[in-house]
Amino acid sequence: MRRVFAALAAAAIALTTLPARAHGVDTSARCAILMDGGSGRVLYAQNIHEPRLIASITKLMTALVAVEREPDLDQVVTIQPEWLGSEGSSIYLRAGEQITLEGLLYGLLLQSGNDAALAIACFVAGDEGAFAQLMNRKAQELGMDNSSFANASGLNQEGHYSTAYDMALLAQACLENEAVARICATRSITVGSRTFVNHNRLLAEYEGCVGMKTGYTQRAGRTLVSAARREGQTLICVTLDDPNDWQDHQRLLDYGFATYPSTQLCQQGQGMGQVPLLGSLLPSLEAVTAQAVRFPLAQGETPILEVELTGSLQAPVQAGQVVGRAVWTLDGQEVASTQLVCAAGAASDLYAPDGWWARLWQALLG
Repeated sequence: MRRVFAALAAAAIALTTLPARAHGVDTSARCAILMDGGSGRVLYAQNIHEPRLIASITKLMTALVAVEREPDLDQVVTIQPEWLGSEGSSIYLRAGEQITLEGLLYGLLLQSGNDAALAIACFVAGDEGAFAQLMNRKAQELGMDNSSFANASGLNQEGHYSTAYDMALLAQACLENEAVARICATRSITVGSRTFVNHNRLLAEYEGCVGMKTGYTQRAGRTLVSAARREGQTLICVTLDDPNDWQDHQRLLDYGFATYPSTQLCQQGQGMGQVPLLGSLLPSLEAVTAQAVRFPLAQGETPILEVELTGSLQAPVQAGQVVGRAVWTLDGQEVASTQLVCAAGAASDLYAPDGWWARLWQALLG
């Protein structure tokens, strides 16, 4: 049985296609995206699916793959001579040196060490080529359909590219990983004789910034992934080939928090209807939301709520049993949902009007 409720305004204002450049916001970037981290809603878009060189923001993928493959970050890594010699930025690893995997990750994400990237890749997968295969496998899992990784550092190489949209998806995954998110948000740390200082200026300059990653090569230009959290809402910003990335990220993040605040659509345990109950003296059970749901909404946007419930339940029923779904739509597109579950359980009753004894008696009477 389907029950549809126009839960908010009947004349709901539809979600319109987001313009390439949002009103009042402009950037110097070749490609730029602002995404709500919780819902994945794109709040600002500029060439977001155009494949580009991405430089050292690649290292977010390197870190995520490494942590998922080797979750024990206290492992001691002995640096092999063949892991050295990477060009570009470095933490100056030495052959035979011993350092924890966590220490390498700090050197990777704060100091952007290309030697740290190569050491991590070789430690995890044996060589950089095998590690790149793991990176591409993870990209497929995340839906990064326009990305390809050929190395762990982000140095210019054929077959190594991504898009602003894909990198925002990667940032989402990194924020959900406790270790990667924690390291990205660290301003500075001393590991052995080295002190690593985060290159991300926004950690100090933008309220609520939780880090992410900087990048630069001459061909790629300046690349930047940042994230900020305010009042429980997390926004992700990515720019590619942007000479004014620090200023652009602050403007885009300000725009997102001001224009698309996270709005609560329902509370956890909120009632959404009754489900008929058979085999019990109770006539029905209440269906409630399994979790709270939030979604970023601009002023005037009102989503439509649709509640889908199963036709009936047969006792016994356990509390928390899934009985349907609540779905919110804008302009006919699903934007948020949650399962509906039974608020309470119910035991079967042999003497209920539709219980076992009643059915047996009816059968005997023909």
